[in-house]
This record gives sequence, C-alpha cells and structure tokens, in this order.
Amino acid sequence: MRIFLFILFLLGFNYTVYSQKSEIGNWLIYFGNQKLNQNWNWHNEIQYRNYDFFGDTNQLLLRTGIGYNLTENNDNVLLGYAFVNTHKYIPNSDQKIESNEHRIFQQFINKQNFGRFYLLHRCRLEERFISDDFQVRLRYFMNINIPLNKKTLDKNAIYLSAYNEIFVNTEKSFFDRNRIYVALGFVININFKVEAGVMSQILEQSNRNQFQIVIFNNLPFNNN
Repeated sequence: MRIFLFILFLLGFNYTVYSQKSEIGNWLIYFGNQKLNQNWNWHNEIQYRNYDFFGDTNQLLLRTGIGYNLTENNDNVLLGYAFVNTHKYIPNSDQKIESNEHRIFQQFINKQNFGRFYLLHRCRLEERFISDDFQVRLRYFMNINIPLNKKTLDKNAIYLSAYNEIFVNTEKSFFDRNRIYVALGFVININFKVEAGVMSQILEQSNRNQFQIVIFNNLPFNNN
C-alpha cells in the first residue's frame, strides 16, 4: 500500500510541476456496479473532466443503467442513460460555450481470465441527442489488468491496467476518436479498487492527454 501511495505522489508531483507547460487535463472518475441479485446489476457512474488539474471544467458526465447477466457473473447486457454537460472553449478565446447532451445506450460486456491476465470486452451503441441534432455512435473497449505483486486480483494486489477504446460514427466522418490508457491500480478489497494513470485521446484533427484518478465500487446490494 505504501509503495502504491508513493507512486501516486510522484505522478501527482510531476503533473503539478509541468501542468502549466502542457495541455494535460484531469479526469476524476467514479464507477459503481451494484449487484441487485444473482442476475441483475445497477451501473452508476460520475466523471468530472477538467482542462487542467482541477476547477477548469470541461465536462460533467452522469451515466446509469440496469444490466442482466446472460451467464453467471459474465456476459452482461445493459440498457442505460447518460447526461453530459459540456463547457467548450471558443477558439482563440477564454470564453466557453455550454451544451447538454442526453444519451440512450445499449452495451454488452464479456470477461475473460487467462492466468494473470484479466480481459474485459465492451461493445456499446449510443443514441445521442445533442441540442437539435441526433447522432448514433458505436464504441468498442478492451481492457486488460495484470497483477504485479500477486497471482490474482485479490486484496492488496498492485496491478497494471491498460485499455484501448475506439469510437465510430454511423454517418459523415466515421472515425470519432480513439482512447489509449495505461495506469497503476490497487485492490483495496474484493469490492473496492483505485487506479491512477494517463489516457491519450486521439481525435480526427488533434490529440489530448488526460491524467485520470478512478475509483471502482462493486459493493453489492444483495450478498446472495
């Protein structure tokens, strides 16, 4: 635990020193996945995205949904809703434009485990209502977690986490964005873990890097 906290300190110190010389933003993320019974789960999520380390708001994203396991603790299908409040800078200005987006989404998650390698695949379809516009977007996400000091992702495990997620529109410019992420994580116990890392977001005409701090809460509502 002390080693992990020291790594977090170094990452945070390095970011604070050089943040004024870079365009690295900061995302504070909370993921909740609560088991309701043997088959059903409730997903709840909050993301506070900043242009800088904290306080210069880019987006507030709230996402929730109800999922169902097609197999025991795996192959989960989910129907959900997301609200996204965005503050975007006007080019060559310090002024922002605020906009709201409402999303309906459907997703499928599959988990795999090969020795120390824990894989997660997610396919998501989004129907996006943005002001007077309507868009449909497809997303594919693949994540891998590898414990470093233990053989499994159990209590007190330090692990390496990495993912790639590609976004594709169904019309006009098909490529929307691609996200590449790498982080160190710590398993507090079977229901809680935390990660700190960096994500590179590749857009059609620009790139941007984000420092991320992520909390995962899997505390079930029903222990049966």
